Amino acid sequence: MSAAALWPKAVLFDLDGTLIDSAPDIHAALNETLASYGEPPFTLDAVTRMVGGGVPKLIERAYAALDKELDPASRDKIVARFLSIYEPRATELTTLCAGASEVTRDLREAGVRLGVVTNKPAAATRAILEHFGLLDLLDIVVGGDAGPPKKPEPGLLLFACETLGLAVDDIVFIGDSENDVEAAKAADMAVIAVRGGYTRIAPDALGASALADRLDAVPAILRAMRREMPPR
Repeated sequence: MSAAALWPKAVLFDLDGTLIDSAPDIHAALNETLASYGEPPFTLDAVTRMVGGGVPKLIERAYAALDKELDPASRDKIVARFLSIYEPRATELTTLCAGASEVTRDLREAGVRLGVVTNKPAAATRAILEHFGLLDLLDIVVGGDAGPPKKPEPGLLLFACETLGLAVDDIVFIGDSENDVEAAKAADMAVIAVRGGYTRIAPDALGASALADRLDAVPAILRAMRREMPPR
């Protein structure tokens, strides 16, 4: 069997906006956090546009939208407050994205190793994945607290490669936003962008290796990418 026929050896997924629609729970937790500091609430659409880059970035964007200065110590205090509210309720309003269950099971059955690489803390990520029955399908979960810089830096993806013992070109990353595509491109990793996530840039303009309308279209896209690969 050719090397191309065994490609990819692993598929890594982003979490928020890719495998799960977590914006409703993030929205509720952020507004409760802000209310505890006497700040007004945001709409769901506004909060959705703030997601991406981790919780500190979410808090920074919220206070920037309020036109308020935020020093690092105050930000970290608000981050801790947000996490204390969000993590216990992280699956109350959150749902799986269309095709998430199907694609993970199809790829697993095909012998592809699977993982999640997210800027969300690992403990919360694992709890959410377990709630939706996905955790046992995964070989690796890399959270934003793993050590390397968060996406859009490539460090978390490279950490996943090292942990799996695979080369970058043996892996495909699947995400929904500019952070995901930029991180994968910086790591020199193939990346599929999925429509309908949390991006401030049109999916067609992200510059991904391929574009999927839904997650369950990914296996067919991978087969097409495999056919186009040069002999290895």
